[in-house]
Amino acid sequence: MALPIEDYAIIADTQTSALVGRNGSIDWLCVPRFDSGAIFAALLGDEENGHWTIAPEGESTARRRYRDETLVLETEFETPTGLVRLIDFMPPRTESPSVIRLVEGVRGEVDMSMVLRLRFDYGHVIPWVYKEQNDLVAVAGPDAVWLSTPVETRGENLATHANFTVRAGDTIPFTLTWRPSHLTAPEPTDPVHQLGVTEGYWRGWISACTYEGEWRDAVVRSLLTLKALTYAPTGGIVAAATTSLPEKLGGVRNWDYRFCWLRDATITLQSLLFSGFQSEATAWRKWLLRAIAGNPSELQIMYGVAGERRLDEYTADWLTGYDGNPVRIGNAAAEQFQLDVYGEVMDALHQGRRAGLKADDPAWGLQVKLMEFVEEHWMDPDEGIWEVRGGSKQFTHSKLMAWVAADRAVKAVEEFALDGPVDRWRRLRDEIRNDILEKGYDTERRTFTQFYGSEELDASLLMVPLVGFLPADDERVIGTVAAIEEHLLVDGFVQRYTQHPDTDVDGLPPGEGAFLACTFWLADNYALMGRHDEARETFERLLALRNDVGLLSEEYDTDAGRLVGNFPQAFSHVPLIDTARTLSSALAPTEARAKEGLR
Repeated sequence: MALPIEDYAIIADTQTSALVGRNGSIDWLCVPRFDSGAIFAALLGDEENGHWTIAPEGESTARRRYRDETLVLETEFETPTGLVRLIDFMPPRTESPSVIRLVEGVRGEVDMSMVLRLRFDYGHVIPWVYKEQNDLVAVAGPDAVWLSTPVETRGENLATHANFTVRAGDTIPFTLTWRPSHLTAPEPTDPVHQLGVTEGYWRGWISACTYEGEWRDAVVRSLLTLKALTYAPTGGIVAAATTSLPEKLGGVRNWDYRFCWLRDATITLQSLLFSGFQSEATAWRKWLLRAIAGNPSELQIMYGVAGERRLDEYTADWLTGYDGNPVRIGNAAAEQFQLDVYGEVMDALHQGRRAGLKADDPAWGLQVKLMEFVEEHWMDPDEGIWEVRGGSKQFTHSKLMAWVAADRAVKAVEEFALDGPVDRWRRLRDEIRNDILEKGYDTERRTFTQFYGSEELDASLLMVPLVGFLPADDERVIGTVAAIEEHLLVDGFVQRYTQHPDTDVDGLPPGEGAFLACTFWLADNYALMGRHDEARETFERLLALRNDVGLLSEEYDTDAGRLVGNFPQAFSHVPLIDTARTLSSALAPTEARAKEGLR
């Protein structure tokens, strides 16, 4: 069985990524893109579905870290006979994706073992393996993988094995390169030189970071993770590196997140933009215009990394799944209508202009068309932010984001002198606002509700003050936060929405982990309300959930004390960055007054 989710780290080349376990095993790698078939799929099955392990032969203890502000992973194995360091990285993509693993002797000598079990098409296809000159080649269908190493290898039980000894001062390289099977061998490369190139790439990129607050280390690691989830050729940003890691252990809430959600990508864009990374924002905006070009009524909530629209979902039933969960490839939610994405796209493009991106580009023409759709369809029921599979409803958060769309359209005309029917949009903004306050707010319980006329609660309504719909000190915001604290806050972490046997809103059995983004939103609300101590306490509690190399999944199982959901998750790392910025701004004056005895 695969390791606990928190025992993995990510390496990436901004076109795909691999998950490396603390035991030295790469259990997940899709090539050549994030959404391609996996050549290592032990994460969702067992070792027979493909993995690449390099580790000491005998007993050892492991500790690991990323090299400074990079995506170069170091794992040190301490054994009774010595200390060995395993360095894992993916060089910036040139022609073919490669994983390079360097085994360094630090102290004494250590007997090492390598097992390379390649299984193409998500652990389904056993390749034909042969030697070509000094390299090992594995081929099946369209895929070919080349292994280059000075270590002698042997075939055993449909896998490649090696045993070798590392002494202090030794560096033993392994380079694994994927190529389409009809191409010739990859060009030889110097692994040690590539290590320097890779370190330089990540350090050069993160040097643009403008955040210098108290939580810089956490913010930098989150920014690097978001960059790792960016598909550089197109500017698309995937939601996570994995598919089918469960939101509930042993349950059925397992989805493929290796695609570009408009919602996730827009909030990622804003975090990158506000942290100093304009080139990513520009590339994403170009991706967006290409992906959603056409009739706004055909806008999808997600696309492939190059803007593909067909993301058909099927179950890979030859894989046992993580903790026995079904493995899904593709995502049927791409066909859903989710009204809120219109607001998120409008907001992202507006914030981009505010941050200095060109105001007179084709994006405005697209936005005008999007607003025509919002005007006609904002009253329609939809599947909402959580992609429910229990039927469409009048979700309050969806209406909130329709209001955001109208509000940002008005502000675009007011602030940038863009051409549009601003008076009509102002009336629309007021109409949506009044509708939300009348139908989405429960005056008796003093809280916004999940959908019109319901008694259910939804943590997405924590966005009310964050998007500027109401100020944080409004009694309706205060009442909503109080209701969420009472009914959705479990062991200090926020559940997404009410789940009990009597409701079938999401069409799935109840039960899942606490949603980390919602807990970050609660911390933001506390900060805006002036509840600074609670804001800091909540934020620090969230930071403590990060694994030993600073990564977060989508959710946290408070009963099991484990990270759950796809990993690493953009929708967790983005609010971490945003909350750090919010708290840095909100807390600094308060703490300064406290030091001066003025509180």
